[in-house]
Amino acid sequence: MKNGMIECSVCHSKLVSPSSKTISRAYDRHKNRITSKQRVLNVFLVVGDCVLVGFQPILVYMSKVDGKFNFSPISVNFLTEITKVFFAIVMLILQARHQKVGEKPLLSISTFMQAARSNALLAVPALLYAINNYLKFIMQLYFNPATVKMLSNLKVLVIALLLKVIMKRQFSVIQWEALALLLIGISVNQLRSLPEGTTALGLPVTMGAYLYTLIFVTVPSLASVYNEYALKSQYDTSIYLQNLFLYGYGAIFNFLGILGTAIFKGPSSFDILQGHSKATMLLIANNAAQGILSSFFFKYADTILKKYSSTVATIFTGIASAVLFGHTLTMNFVIGISIVFISMHQFFSPIAKAKDEQNGVLELHDVHDRQRSKDSFINMAAGANEEASHRVGHDERQPLLPS
Repeated sequence: MKNGMIECSVCHSKLVSPSSKTISRAYDRHKNRITSKQRVLNVFLVVGDCVLVGFQPILVYMSKVDGKFNFSPISVNFLTEITKVFFAIVMLILQARHQKVGEKPLLSISTFMQAARSNALLAVPALLYAINNYLKFIMQLYFNPATVKMLSNLKVLVIALLLKVIMKRQFSVIQWEALALLLIGISVNQLRSLPEGTTALGLPVTMGAYLYTLIFVTVPSLASVYNEYALKSQYDTSIYLQNLFLYGYGAIFNFLGILGTAIFKGPSSFDILQGHSKATMLLIANNAAQGILSSFFFKYADTILKKYSSTVATIFTGIASAVLFGHTLTMNFVIGISIVFISMHQFFSPIAKAKDEQNGVLELHDVHDRQRSKDSFINMAAGANEEASHRVGHDERQPLLPS
């Protein structure tokens, strides 16, 4: 991007840099012409996310010894980010080897520097994620794994509000009602869930738990929305290159946290492998895979789908924690989960689509009748500037995902 302008990767036309509203509008139109290949990708993302997110609280709980952590949670987060950095580098090298003749080399210094400048905003969600990943461990000191998972589902409502404010995403009345149902389901499960006699930071258990819950819900929600906007606004950039920057920033922030801990607690806390076990190694692998999968959600799907898929993981977490640790599955949990599933069905029902989105469907049908085109969405930035009368011929169109 230069002087507020971007260049289309297909026809090299100069376009005005897209705003959050035009990016959101382009994505809403893109959702209505999704291909079977993209549906398969969405199913894979949801299933994979359910498994990984479902296991995460279980592994954190298994990592505790006598109700405490013998390791530094920041060290787990740092090792997770390093793992993701190595994965991004490997995938970037593999992608570069399969580039076609004439394409801009991914591994060139000029490409890297240009992408670094364009994706500098990824440092913001990286910092927020570093804070959130630490809070995940703190929350386990107050709640059992199934309850932590249910509390995290509050992020859906916060994310919806942030998407409306930041990215101008449109939601119908039915969808807002579905989100209200989601809150009701979570509230039903949370009745009498706080353990007694626990304190932190010198605060009563309810005050400390509610304070952490507020931060636990708000910080990652803001990070997710900001991450989706950053990834989609630079849609032409390789996702592995974007991930390299995101995970690199995350590793830096967590390393600074380790340094700060060493200053206050002494040099012995600088040993990032101290107190780790097989459970923490599995936790690091799970967190890394979950973070990588999330980037595909934010770039090729959306944050709401990501959070609803995480909601589905709640039932897996509840059953697993009951089997492994003897936690009781109360009637509140069963009723709460049932309401959550009803909410999810209602939110993604075709009749729940926002009015603007439905109008977009009719508009797309007219375009298809005239052009009989099977391809869609050249890239998110170019698609967001359709108001500028930018048109690309049929044979110049490219698929959304790399084949």
